[in-house]
Amino acid sequence: MTQTSLDYYGIEELLTDEERAARDRARRFVQEEVLQEIVPYHRAAKFPEHLTPRMGALGFYAPYLKEHDCAGVSYTAYGLIMQELERADSGLRSLASVQGALAIQAIHSFGSAEQHARWLPGLVKGECVGCFALTEHGHGSDPGGMETRAKRDGDSYILNGSKCWIGNASIADVKVVWAKDDEGHVGGFVVEKDAPGFRAQDIEGKFSLRMSRTSECWFENCRIPAENRLPKAEGLKAPLSCLTYARVGIAWGVIGAAIDCYETALAYAKSREQFGRPIAGFQLVQQKLVWMVQEITKAQLLALRLTRLMEADSARSAQISLAKRNNVWMALRCARKARDILGAAGITDRYSVIRHLMNLETVSTYEGTHDIHTLVVGRDITGVSAFGG
Repeated sequence: MTQTSLDYYGIEELLTDEERAARDRARRFVQEEVLQEIVPYHRAAKFPEHLTPRMGALGFYAPYLKEHDCAGVSYTAYGLIMQELERADSGLRSLASVQGALAIQAIHSFGSAEQHARWLPGLVKGECVGCFALTEHGHGSDPGGMETRAKRDGDSYILNGSKCWIGNASIADVKVVWAKDDEGHVGGFVVEKDAPGFRAQDIEGKFSLRMSRTSECWFENCRIPAENRLPKAEGLKAPLSCLTYARVGIAWGVIGAAIDCYETALAYAKSREQFGRPIAGFQLVQQKLVWMVQEITKAQLLALRLTRLMEADSARSAQISLAKRNNVWMALRCARKARDILGAAGITDRYSVIRHLMNLETVSTYEGTHDIHTLVVGRDITGVSAFGG
């Protein structure tokens, strides 16, 4: 086991020098520039926005891409970066996911060369903020039922509809919006900052992912240039393909939250004394700690195998669903066991555990709920779909 992080099965030996360097760069950033910011910003339900360009300068947005001045590292290195960001807070990793795996990925995959040149440099550097507007009030797990429409009107499109639970929509300079066109086909449209007919409002009262800005937004005869349509985005497969990259980041990222919960609980158990000895010496406490080591190790191996498959261009979407489903479940259970070990101290933000626990409730829901990913894997292994319709 290393001194810096839980590594019970020597996974460090399976990483390349480049992957270790990418992880260590993210780890130093978190330790030196982020950790002291977390508690006050979490209490205020705000994101430290000065970190957005800093993360761009460090190459944390879509770092697996080799174009557009992205870092060009492996998918495993990308996952390790997400792990270190989420070890600090899920909101930090969420920003990197929205900016990189969703907004940048969508424009990179489906945009023209002119659109690449227009929007990607600022997004990659973090000088501009991006968002990815897919979810609607009545269409979360079933995005194909979206009601937002984009009607062609000469050299423009006019958007009408609404989106909700959209990260950074209220401040985004570049909003990738998914809507159905006149033929009912799903397309991608870029709505720029201050576009007429667009408005957004941050969702207040969140007890989870408080450090992430989450918005509801409306399009009321919102007119955008026709050239802002992403020409290669055809059908619902386009936005769903972007979610693939985000889910890989989640599968790795939540390992960081779980490791932080485990290490916090372990240190507390060694120092907290009851009945004349540290509680780490009691069987039930050891059982919880062992369960965490067991499940974190399994999640590490699952995530590593997944990104190695992606690097070989052989990963299937159901395999990504399995990793997202398992690893988020694991991390949430780790947070609950760690909170239990900490007792009353576990409900205060003096320790990170309760914050991770609340954050992971959100991560369990977005990018496909646990149950939806269960049905995706179920369809894959049986050949029979359990989805309605």
